[in-house]
Amino acid sequence: MITRIDCLPCFLRQTVIALRQLGMDGSVHQKVFRDVFAIMQDADMSKPPAYTTTLIHRKIRDAVDRDPFEKIKREFNSIALSLYPGLRARVKAGPDPLWTASRLAIAGNIIDFGIFTSIDIDGSVDRSLRDDIAVDDYASFREDLRTSNEIIYLLDNAGEIVFDKLLIEELREAGKHVTAAVKGSPVLNDVTYDDAVQVGLDAVCEVIDNGSDAVGTILPWTSPVFRERFEKAELIISKGQGNFETLSGTEKRTYFLFQSKCDVVSQELGLPACSMLFRKS
Repeated sequence: MITRIDCLPCFLRQTVIALRQLGMDGSVHQKVFRDVFAIMQDADMSKPPAYTTTLIHRKIRDAVDRDPFEKIKREFNSIALSLYPGLRARVKAGPDPLWTASRLAIAGNIIDFGIFTSIDIDGSVDRSLRDDIAVDDYASFREDLRTSNEIIYLLDNAGEIVFDKLLIEELREAGKHVTAAVKGSPVLNDVTYDDAVQVGLDAVCEVIDNGSDAVGTILPWTSPVFRERFEKAELIISKGQGNFETLSGTEKRTYFLFQSKCDVVSQELGLPACSMLFRKS
């Protein structure tokens, strides 16, 4: 993907969303926006939007000296955990628990406060289980699992991680070794190791960090240890739009599970906005 002019107002909107998490005074807002405008002016439009978004959120965190999304991440981890028993029951009640868990993982991708200011979790869950999705490579996924034992699962957002836990549990029950990858430090409402511990994912599978604070997975910006694990994996499960932006076109056997939540990504895919995808690379 490349950055398009439609991404530019979104960069500003994301800045507003981050600052509103903190309620800082106007002088701080003014300084942050001047810095953000400078980053946008120098943006490399030939690269995915995630590159510029990463630089913007680094600047915001430096300016306010904290993680703007820390509180809302904890809140939505707790909200999602309260839903977990019911969601787990739905997984086990169906004829194909892996299918149900994968659809719920896609549904959980609606929890994204870098883009949305309000979300409908129940609606997303119902839609994922009731409707056909725009791209559905689940049958291919089942087939590839037969020859894949080492899986890297690239996590995305807090709250959403509980939905990912459901799918990871099913993969573990199928005898797969799953390594869940979190961010090395905060960015947006993306998952870090603390989030994995809060929802108990560390008790389900191995959890590693990628050594990076980048939006998505910008491999040159990740740690050598993570890149080695990534290359050795037999299958990659990639959650979220940012990971699709930065890893689409990869030669690794990768499945992208996400919702196309912005017009630019939707246009890139040739699909309506908010489409659900289970897409093989």
